[in-house]
Formats: sequence, C-alpha cells, structure tokens
Amino acid sequence: MTWLAQAVADVERDPETVHALFPRAAREGGPGARAELLRALTKALPDPVAAITKLYWQGDAGERLEILESLPQLDLGPAALPLVHDALRTNDTRLVAAALGPYGSAWLDDHAFRQGVLKCVFMSVPLASVEGLDRRFDDELRRMLADFAAERRAAGRSVPPDVLERL
Repeated sequence: MTWLAQAVADVERDPETVHALFPRAAREGGPGARAELLRALTKALPDPVAAITKLYWQGDAGERLEILESLPQLDLGPAALPLVHDALRTNDTRLVAAALGPYGSAWLDDHAFRQGVLKCVFMSVPLASVEGLDRRFDDELRRMLADFAAERRAAGRSVPPDVLERL
C-alpha cells in the first residue's frame, strides 16, 4: 500500500490523524496528496470545516495554498470563507490569487470580491488569475479600477495593461 493510500485510510478511520499527516503529505505522498487527505477528511466528518480551519491556521504558506486550492472540491458551501478572507489579508501573491479562485469567486460577497480584485492589481497579480472576473465585473469595480488608474497616472506611473483592458 502506498503512503498516500495508507494516509487516506488512516484519516477515514480516525480524522484526527490528518493533523500529523497533512504537513508531510506533499513530501511523502507527492503532488495532490494534501487534496486527497482533505477529501478523505470531508468524507470522515459530518462537518469538516473546523478541522480544515485548524490545518490552515497551523500550516505554512504552502499548506495554506493547497487548502485554498482544494476548497472548490470539498463541497463546504460558504463555511470556509474565513480562510479566503485571511488569505486576502496576506502579502503572499500566491495566497491572494488562490483566494480569488473558484471558491472565492463563488462565495465572496460583491464588496469583498471587488476589494480582492483591487488587491490583486496593487500586488501585480494578473487579473486573468481571478476566477469569474467577467461574470462578477460591475460598474463599481470599473469605478474602483478607474480611480486606481487615475491615481497611477497622477503619480506619473504606468497603469497595468489588464486594468486598462477593463476600463
């Protein structure tokens, strides 16, 4: 039995084992191992959000990134939004981009989504990485981006091309 198969079986049998296995999963189980453990956790617990949240808070940036990227596959509804909000407060471009992936795009309210898009612009995260931007783009976001562009121009700075495309 592979390390990953054993780890998944262990988590399904005793969900608490995920806290010892998750940090090692990428090294021991390879790419996608952490996502597999999260799926096993959602099968093993009727409400896995507390356990996933604990993994997120105890994890390093790589572990947090994999949790954020796995959220769309876990069928948690809006329950994991606090993790997305936390990622949007970081200065890690990978976490910010992941926060505006499929899960964040589906569950963030309009205000938080717009603020996340603006944060991407400030951090030079390409707007192409924002899931559902075309669907969620509205007049208020257009105004916010126009204000950003005006401030950049007033300061003698260039405006990112992906912002200009939206104006």
